Amino acid sequence: MSRTATLPQARARANPAAHEKPTVDAAGGAALYQQIKDFVAGNIQDGRWKAGDRLPSENDLVQQFGVSRMTVNRALRELFEQGRIRRVAGVGSFVAEDKPQSHLLRIASLAQDIRSRGHDYSCEVIAVERISATLETAAALGLHTGASVFHSVCLHKEDGVPVQLEDRYVNPAMVPGFAQQDFSQEQPSDFLVRTVLFDQMEHVVDAVLPSVDQAALLQMEPGQPCLLLTRRTWQREVPITIVRMLHPGSRYRLGSRFRTDGKALTS
Repeated sequence: MSRTATLPQARARANPAAHEKPTVDAAGGAALYQQIKDFVAGNIQDGRWKAGDRLPSENDLVQQFGVSRMTVNRALRELFEQGRIRRVAGVGSFVAEDKPQSHLLRIASLAQDIRSRGHDYSCEVIAVERISATLETAAALGLHTGASVFHSVCLHKEDGVPVQLEDRYVNPAMVPGFAQQDFSQEQPSDFLVRTVLFDQMEHVVDAVLPSVDQAALLQMEPGQPCLLLTRRTWQREVPITIVRMLHPGSRYRLGSRFRTDGKALTS
């Protein structure tokens, strides 16, 4: 059960004069919306408000800061875009948990990572089909243009919130049973790792803006940035798959830790 961080108590702990109405220094002090952002971010940074705590309501912030609802909304919107809080329509705003991190040097199970944090994982299968390869896809898979390839699109969610849009192409000669799988039960990468032995892997990360359709699926604004992880795998120099995984930048990060001597870390 989440706790509600009461504004007067939290502000009093942070500042004995916190009950006074904040003002903007006419000589150039911070804008009111920035003061609200700093107040909320400061309580989160100092640990007074924990992950999952409910923030004071917009009405509470309006009354305490003596500003308009539009000003409060702007502050909360920017904190949401920065990944500091999450907003639930009709319920309120909550302190966000640290953004989950996906490993760059191995193929990690997204479903397993999400469940290990005590959250619910689900996969919405948008497409599983056999299509003719475009020039770009054919080149990535070492095939000729127009060759038959498997194509899948899946939307991965954490607690019902989209965290990854996966767009994958698979070489049928390497994975002939790919299109017969139920990817709502086992995500494509887990199936491929379990059934196909790969000996080479390539990861490329780009910062991109999503298309209108991609943004709609990921439940984000088109102008918000995404992290795009493109992965290719091979077996004995023969390409197996190319997949593009799009993550909302405010909800996910990519990173790795490794030994400089090339030995694997155990944790």
